[in-house]
Amino acid sequence: MIGHPNFPCEPWCLRETEFSLDLLPHSESLFALSNGHIGWRANLDEGEPFGLPGSYLNGVHELRPLPYAEAGYGYPESGQTVIDVTNGKLIRLLVDDEPFDVRYGTLRGHERRLDFRTGLLERRVDWESPTGKAVRVTSTRLVSLTQRAIAAICYEVEPLDGPVRIVVQSELVANEEMPGLDGDPRAAAVLAEPLAPEWHGADGTMASMIHSTKRSGLRVAASMDHLVECLDTDGGEEHRLALTSEAYDDVARLTAAVLLQPGQRLRLIKFVAYGWSASRSLPAMRDQVEAALVAARQTGWEGLLAEQKASLDEFWAAADVEIDGDPEIQQAVRFALFHIHQAGARAEVRAIPAKGLTGTGYDGHAFWDTESFVLPVLTYTAPMAAAHALHWRHGTLPAARERARQLGLSGAAFPWRTIAGEECSSYWPAGTGAFHINADIADAVIRYQRVTGDLDFEAQFGLELLAETARLWLSLGHYDRDQRFRISGVTGPDEYSAVADNNVYTNLMAQQNLHAAAEAAGRHPERALELDISPDEAQDWLRAAEAMFIPFDVRMGVHPQADGFTDHQVWDFKGTAADHYPLLLHYPYFDLYRKQVVKQADLVLAMFMRSDAFTPEQKLRNFDYYEPLTVRDSSLSACCQAVIAAEVGYLDLAYDYLGEAALMDLDNLEHNTADGLHLASLAGSWVALVAGFGGMRHQGDELTFAPRLPAGWSRLAFRMRVRDSRLRVEVRPQEVEYSVLGDDMEVLHYGQKLLISEKESVTRPLPAPPVRTDPPTQPAGRAPIHRTAGSCEPRG
Repeated sequence: MIGHPNFPCEPWCLRETEFSLDLLPHSESLFALSNGHIGWRANLDEGEPFGLPGSYLNGVHELRPLPYAEAGYGYPESGQTVIDVTNGKLIRLLVDDEPFDVRYGTLRGHERRLDFRTGLLERRVDWESPTGKAVRVTSTRLVSLTQRAIAAICYEVEPLDGPVRIVVQSELVANEEMPGLDGDPRAAAVLAEPLAPEWHGADGTMASMIHSTKRSGLRVAASMDHLVECLDTDGGEEHRLALTSEAYDDVARLTAAVLLQPGQRLRLIKFVAYGWSASRSLPAMRDQVEAALVAARQTGWEGLLAEQKASLDEFWAAADVEIDGDPEIQQAVRFALFHIHQAGARAEVRAIPAKGLTGTGYDGHAFWDTESFVLPVLTYTAPMAAAHALHWRHGTLPAARERARQLGLSGAAFPWRTIAGEECSSYWPAGTGAFHINADIADAVIRYQRVTGDLDFEAQFGLELLAETARLWLSLGHYDRDQRFRISGVTGPDEYSAVADNNVYTNLMAQQNLHAAAEAAGRHPERALELDISPDEAQDWLRAAEAMFIPFDVRMGVHPQADGFTDHQVWDFKGTAADHYPLLLHYPYFDLYRKQVVKQADLVLAMFMRSDAFTPEQKLRNFDYYEPLTVRDSSLSACCQAVIAAEVGYLDLAYDYLGEAALMDLDNLEHNTADGLHLASLAGSWVALVAGFGGMRHQGDELTFAPRLPAGWSRLAFRMRVRDSRLRVEVRPQEVEYSVLGDDMEVLHYGQKLLISEKESVTRPLPAPPVRTDPPTQPAGRAPIHRTAGSCEPRG
């Protein structure tokens, strides 16, 4: 079982076998559907009970003030918060005047199933009303991966014991009542009734509503249409139906009533279309969503199902990961890949938020998570989605340039957290101070170009992103008396060590950024001229990159995370109670900042992202040093630790960290999955498998593999897109097989060059990993849960 006994361990789906009211907020996130434009949390069809209602449109947000005890220059004045838009999921049911509600009557059976291959959420309920009338309700829900504006539901009701009078109410509802906060600062701010009504109408089986946000000035349109029929279960004659429709400011409704005899069923197919704009007129928005409905009806329910499966077939052909030896991780990595694909499939020049469109956690903001964790997965599996995410960053360049000017810097300073492009972080050390996000965006551009070879993208978008971030580093850093280029007063990935000098991760990533900007300018001289990149400026970038200062503690034989870090007092881990994690909720930041305690992988992440900058000996010593200091108060940490643990030979520890990354949400390890999924940790399960146990690194033009299997596994196979080909790597206990579909490809296997062609796969021996019998320990109470291959037992 995964985490909870209601979720069986199955390779291609997530299934909930019983209804649990306590589990509902968690399962609403796990079973959520999205296409990157529309997000539907897995609220019950009937709407109640619920944990967190959730219907989202990517980019739709409201503004809220950011209060400060004392004003300061450069502080953002307002925040952006994702809002619950018009709910099109609602289908209420009355059985002989009794509302269908799982809390009342008798629930004879309840099952939900999210299928990773079809993209469908299926539900089956057998329910007996308080007056003894029994019905079976089945529903199938999809958010289309092919028709961006469309979501749809097939809803069926049939009597189980005798005749029943059925009334079904299919609704659009705006300004749903939202639950209050529970005190967790990571939860989203709640905005009451954020949508102001502008227009509504109903005609036949169709109804529409248009609203606008009160502060951000966005117009949101939603429209629904239906096919309703009452048939014998063998598909026989139609029966008499009563249909009415109506619309008001915040609710539109289609009502269908019928008397059903045993052997008959009511079938309602609901098509819902969404759109939003900051500039389009009301008539234009109304026409847009109603046209999308016509297209969906023309495709039909069965057509939408076929399109959905075909889209996912194409994705899995280049993305699937296969594991023989751990059914739990097998299910978890496919769950992760499915949700990562959903989050970016049709985002199309919008952000991929940290929670995707599965909940309001982190206010719906996008962070560096996107470029450093989610985009690597998409770049190798669905590169067009990665390109669109980078297009969005490019579209926010005006705001990033303005932010840099405000800070007295050149180039572009991208925001730490945002929805529309403006900085929304009110906490300076872990916001503005975290300049590494600029190099993380550059890294995503470099990776996309390396993997796809898309020179047109680089010329039109990539070069400008690389140049503007390179300009930032040149103005942010300085040369010291020894002509070393230093970057002072910044926060690296470890937010427990803020405003430090020469954070190794930041300096190494900035170095890569500077090199790449100069090289891209050389490849596109005409575009460089348009962007006012002179040869002298490109030379300045190269000079700074070559002179970049990377601290090293000779006495300790390790890289300090930043200047002076290894001289700080070590945090009192033994004196820290287990219930005092995460530390930021129980201790003042000033105390965290001056101690050796690491929130999340920082120097260890640098060894993965800039593997070329460290020797194998340095990686081992650094890992041994930082492991006892890292408390993993962030979901971003485990996957990075898994990668380096696998590389240096701590395979059991790497396996434990893989389990933490992969099961972060399925096991609700941070107790906040109800706010939405942790997309970066989900992506981290792929990273831990492909870069960790697969040993994949991609530096320059060299794609290298150094695979290692954890104990108890008999096979690990993964697929990835590189240029116009699909590469497949299969790792077995004694050998590794490389095969390709498409153009010939050159890879390195433990440093040995291999030429792989479509005609013939290449197999090479799998070297034995180094024997490490004494792995480092973690802070007291912070060791990852130990995994055993082949187990499918629930954990506490």
